[in-house]
Amino acid sequence: MNILKILDKLSDDTLFSKTFSRTENLNHISSIGKKAAITAIPLGMGSMLAAETKNENSADSTYFKKDALTDALQLALVLEYLEDEYYKIGLNTLSLIPTADRTVFMQISKHENAHVNFLKTTLTSLGVTPGAKPTFDFTAGGSFTPFTNYSQFLTLAQAFEDTGVRAYKGQAGNVMSNKTVLQAALQIHSVEARHASMVRRMRANKGWIELANGGNMPPATNPVYAGEDLTVQAGFNTATAFGNAAGSASFDEILTGTDAQAIASLFIV
Repeated sequence: MNILKILDKLSDDTLFSKTFSRTENLNHISSIGKKAAITAIPLGMGSMLAAETKNENSADSTYFKKDALTDALQLALVLEYLEDEYYKIGLNTLSLIPTADRTVFMQISKHENAHVNFLKTTLTSLGVTPGAKPTFDFTAGGSFTPFTNYSQFLTLAQAFEDTGVRAYKGQAGNVMSNKTVLQAALQIHSVEARHASMVRRMRANKGWIELANGGNMPPATNPVYAGEDLTVQAGFNTATAFGNAAGSASFDEILTGTDAQAIASLFIV
């Protein structure tokens, strides 16, 4: 079934500037080595990919596996688990989300839940046991309070969505050889990009990213936007034609799997 049909059916920020160990770790994420990021395999692809997939021991309970394809799928699942639970908690927290905004987050929540089910089904079809949902701590050890402060809830939501968009994009080169896989990955990626743009506008930000500035975001989220100030694309200097800000905003950059994993790990117990 086309993933779009599945989706249709399921149709005070100052705290972040505090100095603490997790923030220090986050600020060093961009220096971590590069590895494969995220992909999404369409339902029913198991028989086509099984021969190319190294079989993993189903007893392996680690969240981030090391087999190339399995690592990508399991990492994607962890990121979707994170977003799915975040929005569920937010929606179930009384008086957190204003009535006018609830419809938006209810729809986003349905999408994230669809992505979780999609990835779990795909992993199962490949003969791989989907990773169990981690135990999340969205306060990052008590440093954040997203479920008592709506401004912080929106800020973290933007950081999570922008992370997901860049991470999915990072797999384009890895799935181009299979048009079916590429299509499925792009279908999920585009939905995540719409989420990111919507949340950014709800925070009175532009829907796109200029330079390495997330837009009214605390320093702790800088790794989410590291590298977005690139202005040279395939030898073409966009800054010369459009200026630094507009040039960098014309092309969104990837986020590697290692970087996305490190960001997500800050919220995993």
